[in-house]
Amino acid sequence: MLTDTYPSENEENRKAKLVCPSCGKSVTVRDYQQSKVVCENCGRVLKEGIKDRGPEWTAFTQEGYEEKSRAGPPSTGTIHDKGLSTQIDYRNRDSRGKKLPPQRRNRVYRLRKWHRRTRVANATDRNLAFALSEMNRMASQLGLKKNVQEITAKIYREAVKQGLIQGRSIEGVISATLYAACREAQIPRTLEEVAEASRVDKGEIGKNYRFLSRELGIFLPPTDPARYVARFGSELNISGEAKVEAMKIIRKAQEERLTSGKSPPGTAVAAIYIASLKTGERRTQREIAKVADVTEVTIRNRYKEMVEELGEEIEV
Repeated sequence: MLTDTYPSENEENRKAKLVCPSCGKSVTVRDYQQSKVVCENCGRVLKEGIKDRGPEWTAFTQEGYEEKSRAGPPSTGTIHDKGLSTQIDYRNRDSRGKKLPPQRRNRVYRLRKWHRRTRVANATDRNLAFALSEMNRMASQLGLKKNVQEITAKIYREAVKQGLIQGRSIEGVISATLYAACREAQIPRTLEEVAEASRVDKGEIGKNYRFLSRELGIFLPPTDPARYVARFGSELNISGEAKVEAMKIIRKAQEERLTSGKSPPGTAVAAIYIASLKTGERRTQREIAKVADVTEVTIRNRYKEMVEELGEEIEV
């Protein structure tokens, strides 16, 4: 079957209008990444702000082939239906912004009600809808980015798929998965901070985290203590010099294997305490303990270990 390879009349007219004033050539290149039309001969920019009117190229079929008919926002695991369902706006207005008449308003109300019911059709959807909304609330309170929420949703969906949620509270499990996602993404959030944002206590979150780690095979290394220095240091209002000094102390302690088996936040605040003494920006143990939500005893123990083991490298 032969196809016509000549450009259409509209295409010819469009190209004919873009004649380069520098060289007089009409051969152009349309750069959609920079939204420009460039003369192929001399490189002069002939037009800016062009729009790519072609289909979206980011969707693929199950066989791996590109599907060019897809449009709309990308799917996301942070919504129970992955963001693929339609939404009926709560405002009773038409496409032109005019108010709907009473008869049509009642019809839209019924459609909206049944649409809401069909979106959450079974117990699994109800579970996901509640858990993921709770996750979004906690992530917003903790200041976590979208990638951490995606990791959390992925872990929780796998737990639901394997039936690990039965007999456990949804809040406890979603809090444990959020803590696991923070550790996987190397985001410095302590178990105490997650418990404070959640509606369950620290013990239940830790128990659920250990259970999910064992059942799902999630084995994550402890968070690097140095990642806590920037946030804790900013809350304590210490200088950049003190933060750098604290990170150096942590690196030295890691080389001497003093951080093995120790709480990362405890190690971080002990290093900050030593750094504050060395730089003359003294902060009391009570102030530092309050910021990191650890006890003063923890700071003293970690502080003494570092000073004794590192010896003359730290002069307080």
